[in-house]
Amino acid sequence: MKKRGLFFALAIIAGLIMGLALAQSQNPVSSSLTLTTATPTLEGLRMEDAIINVANSVGKAVVSIGIEHTAKIPKTKRFYFSQPFGNESPTGKDEQFRHFFDDFFGEMPEREYKQMGLGSGVIIDPQGYILTNEHVVNEADKITVTLSDGREFKGEIKGQDPRADLAVIKINAHNLPYATLGSSSNLKIGQWVVAIGNPYAFAMQNPEPTVTVGVISAMHRALGRTLSQERNYNDLIQTDAAINPGNSGGPLVNLKGEVVGINVAIFSTTGGYQGIGFAIPSNSAKRIMDKLIAGKKIVYGWLGITVQDLSDDLAKYFNLPDKNGVLVAKVLENSPAQKAGLKDADLIRQFDNKTINNVRELLNIVSESEVGKKIKVVVIRDKKELTLEVEIGLRPEEPSEATPAVTAESQNWRGIRIEDLTPENISRFKIEEKKGVVVVDVDPESLADAAGIIPGDIILEINKQPVNNTTDYEKIIKQAKGDILVKAARGYFLLKESEK
Repeated sequence: MKKRGLFFALAIIAGLIMGLALAQSQNPVSSSLTLTTATPTLEGLRMEDAIINVANSVGKAVVSIGIEHTAKIPKTKRFYFSQPFGNESPTGKDEQFRHFFDDFFGEMPEREYKQMGLGSGVIIDPQGYILTNEHVVNEADKITVTLSDGREFKGEIKGQDPRADLAVIKINAHNLPYATLGSSSNLKIGQWVVAIGNPYAFAMQNPEPTVTVGVISAMHRALGRTLSQERNYNDLIQTDAAINPGNSGGPLVNLKGEVVGINVAIFSTTGGYQGIGFAIPSNSAKRIMDKLIAGKKIVYGWLGITVQDLSDDLAKYFNLPDKNGVLVAKVLENSPAQKAGLKDADLIRQFDNKTINNVRELLNIVSESEVGKKIKVVVIRDKKELTLEVEIGLRPEEPSEATPAVTAESQNWRGIRIEDLTPENISRFKIEEKKGVVVVDVDPESLADAAGIIPGDIILEINKQPVNNTTDYEKIIKQAKGDILVKAARGYFLLKESEK
């Protein structure tokens, strides 16, 4: 019996040893590592805490802004039936019938109706200064500001700048929670940000702001003229943090609790959130905000030129080593640029000792330049580098810009068909130019199509020779060979010689 018991004990021990060995061979990862991966990471906890802290701290400084605007409908004649049975009378009874209605009922009086609007804002000073978008308070007759704790105050516009789409409003309150503006120049693509606002605040009957989280999707984004109209949306932060209607004017915040942008718009095909939102960088907002609070008028520098970015083909045509710089497409008459000696087809490479890489950079530096300041501009003209001195002008309210102009039927040259300037074409293409020929059609897959020329373009020069009319156009194209530089009202285009 003792031998049998000893045998069974040895068998059990051997089995355990073999089982452990087999398990170790099949799973070489230690059990301690498995437990570690199943435990939430410390970084994850910090991220969550940071968002909660931002919501609690900056959220107290975010307000709802309700606006009321009274629109007027002008007085009109009352509607009436000229003949009860629909037959027009040749006896003049229609006129008698109209006079009867006018004398008896009179004209419909001028009517008014109220328009309501909603947006967000952020308190930037404990004395009641609030930063928001200009389009939120534009034309407001009455402004109501609701704090996150539910208190309501009458808002007064302290200053506004439509071009930057920024405004400062003031409420009569003190010792308020406020947010700090950080630096937007240090933002990185992929950096976490929090968008705070109060969309649909009055509909929800809740003054507390909402929080959405995302990352910086891109920097230095520009919205086209169709979206921005006359506003300067040329240098925006793009984020995928949800920005919904009513979020405009609210802050975009980093995880330190610093405001790095002012939410301004969403890009959507449905009117709802689609992962593309934009914010004005805090550095731009800070510069304008301080002036608005001080009661100063915001002015912008101006050169009076139309410019365009360089394409690979244009850079090669002008024998440039790279695409850095901008091409002057048009110099406006009596503008600071014309007085400084700038000419069409000049290539601006430096402005105020700063390298210019693209149109966005030039527009930003010019608009922020002090009016009256003399600045050196380095240009390339006819393959030679020149240094000019330009005195920054004051940007007019509605600066004139180049738009299309036209001439008579001509041959199909490199895919272009043109016509003279006629009343019909001027009306059709909304032409303002006084000289040139208008492109009425472009063949698909032609050289002109590849260069980007479209119907409505006004051709002003070909290979730097002026095109005043169809006669000039036909004379020039007969001699034109190889790559052709076409100057249109929209800018320059390179028609490359067909490769065979």
